[in-house]
Amino acid sequence: MDPYQKEIFRENKNEVSSSVKKKGTFRKDDKEKYTNLEHDNNYSKKIGGEKKVDVIEKEVPNYEVSGKLAAELNTYKGVELKYSEPAEARIPKKKFRLYIFKDNEQIDLLHVYRQSAYLIGRDRLVCDIPIDHPSCSKQHAVLQYRQVEREGQKVIKPYIIDLGSSNGTVVNKEKIPNERYVELLFGDVIKFGFSSREYVFMNEEVVN
Repeated sequence: MDPYQKEIFRENKNEVSSSVKKKGTFRKDDKEKYTNLEHDNNYSKKIGGEKKVDVIEKEVPNYEVSGKLAAELNTYKGVELKYSEPAEARIPKKKFRLYIFKDNEQIDLLHVYRQSAYLIGRDRLVCDIPIDHPSCSKQHAVLQYRQVEREGQKVIKPYIIDLGSSNGTVVNKEKIPNERYVELLFGDVIKFGFSSREYVFMNEEVVN
């Protein structure tokens, strides 16, 4: 090849190389690198002749309980509960009882010391102490044991709380306020709604 032919070949080669670059055609390995970046939404343009890839950290999962999930957690057998036990809830050490009377005659005896709270109401699916009188609500009241401080010492005391029932809860012939803890004493007589049944709260040690 004479010098003239060599010059023509060199010019044609430069033109082909320039054309290839303009059309965006690369060697196989370069094309694969660029294609991978092109499909990555987190790449940036050339800076100083080099492709700078921005590394974006994945969002850390949030395991906090949402409002809806929190409500679902306070369910039992698919029924949403109106009541959640407080942080000071405790299982009592004393053996408490509920004596049930109707027309001055004892008809039942309940041992209420094996758990920290007892849900009372018409819904037998979720209530620990069912009451069938139509004037009572499905989730009427709760017998709750709470750890409180008395005279510098922590003790467990029994309380009754009405859950905003339709016809209320009565202790010793006085209607108690809705959604407020009322401490129970030995011998207190509890009634729910318009039911004639009386629930007498006692301690096994006192009875014996």
